Amino acid sequence: MVFLFISIFIITALSFVFYFAVKNRKEEHKETVNDECCRAHEVCEKNSLLSTGAEAIYYDDEELDIFKNKKDNNYTVQEISMFEEVLYTLQEEDVAGWLRSLQQRDIELPHSLRDAALLIVSEKRGNGMPHIS
Repeated sequence: MVFLFISIFIITALSFVFYFAVKNRKEEHKETVNDECCRAHEVCEKNSLLSTGAEAIYYDDEELDIFKNKKDNNYTVQEISMFEEVLYTLQEEDVAGWLRSLQQRDIELPHSLRDAALLIVSEKRGNGMPHIS
């Protein structure tokens, strides 16, 4: 009889441990999914490089507003370095949003930085080198 009670106790304890382990794993996965994408759209807008028409988000780069409507091949070396400073200090997951923000603000990324920015976005998405036609 004692053996039966001990067996039931052990099975119950293992069931609780398993239940909470699975529950914690699901919550961690849910948090990871929420960080990556809102899942409200067929294509995640958080990582999209296309302007959505929403209000632009600034990435501590308000000084770049002076380049509104300037062509991407008319930047000086000093002006390009302003863009480089922002690009290379951003976290990888923010680069797509920053590029979208520039587009919404009618600011063209200097042509010399375009490949580097697209490579960062592509690597973050796990696609490797992007195909640019």
